Parts: sequence; C-alpha cells; structure tokens
Amino acid sequence: MSSVPMGRVGLWSADFDLQPMSQAQEAIAEVEEMGYSSVWVPEAVLREPFASTALLLSATKKLVLATGIASLHARTAQTMNAGWKTVTEAFPDRFVLGIGVSHAPMVTGVHKGAYDKPYSTMVEYLDAMDSGLYFSPAPTTTPRRVLAALGPKMLTLAAERADGAHPYFTPAEHTAFARTTMGGEAFLAPEVAVVLETDATKARDIARGYMKTYTRLPNYANNLKRFGFSDDEIIDQNDRLVDAIVGWGSTDAVVARIKEHFDAGADHVCIQVLTDATGTLPMREWRELADATRGL
Repeated sequence: MSSVPMGRVGLWSADFDLQPMSQAQEAIAEVEEMGYSSVWVPEAVLREPFASTALLLSATKKLVLATGIASLHARTAQTMNAGWKTVTEAFPDRFVLGIGVSHAPMVTGVHKGAYDKPYSTMVEYLDAMDSGLYFSPAPTTTPRRVLAALGPKMLTLAAERADGAHPYFTPAEHTAFARTTMGGEAFLAPEVAVVLETDATKARDIARGYMKTYTRLPNYANNLKRFGFSDDEIIDQNDRLVDAIVGWGSTDAVVARIKEHFDAGADHVCIQVLTDATGTLPMREWRELADATRGL
C-alpha cells in the first residue's frame, strides 16, 4: 500500500482555474472544510500549475494539492524539478506532482513542439529531472510524483520511477489492469467522472459533452480499445461507453461507481463532478459527495 498522503477520496477539477484566484482560494478553503483530503488541478491551457497550487495551498491548512497533470512539454526538466521542490519545501507533505506527456494536438498545436516516442521522452525527462541542479533549501519531506499512465509500459515506469500512476478517462477495468501491472506497492489514483443526475438522457448528455474532447485523442481512444470498445462505439460515444467512463445517477449509484475503482485496486479516487453549468464550481454536488464518501 502506498504512503502518498492523499487520503482515499479527493476532487479533480479544472473549475478552480476558471475563477478569479481570490474566489478560487475561498472555494478551496470551503472544500477543505467539507472534509476532502486532496484536490487535483490540470494544466492544459489554464493557469501555470506551480504558481496555482502554491496559491491554493496558501488558502488551506492541511489539504493536499496535486497536478493532474503538468506537461513535460511545457517546461524543461530542470524547471519542473525546481517547481516540484519549491512547492514541496514550502508545503511539506501537501503537494504531489503529476507529470504527463500530454497529447499530440496539444504538443504540436499549443507548445509548438514535436510529439514522438512518449515513453522514451518520459524516461529521458525523468533522468534529466533526477540529475538536475537545485541549490535552494531542500524539502524536509519526500517530494512525491506520479505519472499520467494508461498502457503497460508507462504504468510500469510509474511504479519504477515515480510513486505511482494517475490514470484519466478510464473504466474500472483499467484500474484493475493498472494494479496488476504496477504491483501492490505503487500508488494508484484514477480520475473518476460522475454526474449526479437520475434522468438517463440528461446524465448521458452531460457526460457526452465532457467525453467528446477525449474520445478524439488517440491515447485515450487506443486505451479504450484495449478494454473491448470498438472504433464505432468510441466515435459514437454510445451508451455502453458513456456508462463505463462516467458514473451517473443517484448519490448511492455514484458512490457505487467509486467503490468499483477501490475494489479494483485504487488507493485514491479523485472525483470529477460534471454538470450542465460548465465552468462553475459545483459546490452543492461536492458537499453531497463529501458526506456520501466519508468512510470509504
């Protein structure tokens, strides 16, 4: 069992980055009061993740912040290493660095870089991080890092060169696969998207609005094929795929989906709440799930 100090249930949300920072800080302090142990924030084309996590950490007392994920294409390994250690030193045991290779459209279109051999790129990047210079005061606690990982090679690397893996956009079957691949000691923290809506049509419509971005990305599409989904199912986002990726329904139904990932071997589940009010903070749903998941 991993010793990464994130607790069992956390949140995953880009919505903090869509608010003015002062409002995001107020909201995350309230999230901490709800009882959540951790929050994951992305990068993509949102705030710079080290600055953002430091500002959010400064507004809370014990909450752990994690990047889900910081792209290795957005900064050199030297800069990534410095940011990781800077935030860890300032907030001991309260920061986890999630690193990923991102996706070809993001790398070539946004970062204007080359996307080639993601596994080899990650290995070389970790080597450069681990040999990087850092002359500022060192963290007093162990810096923690996880890798965005889907396939067996990256999952194995996550177990060998990091504390574990942060899979995204995956069914519970992938969590079981990841646990078997990495072994019992590596930290496994899947993101799980949920919709608190009992009307099937409404819930699936909300889910599809979220999924359409990811089903177009080859990394995610290829991973879904690994678990038996066809090209047509992925393109059409049929009900079977929607129901595998997004837990929807009553609070009890959503909690049952979260439990599926724990039963499959997750150490920690980060919940991404989806609503039809895109870009707003789903405080009501977060509070409801905080109460419902307490004790998992």
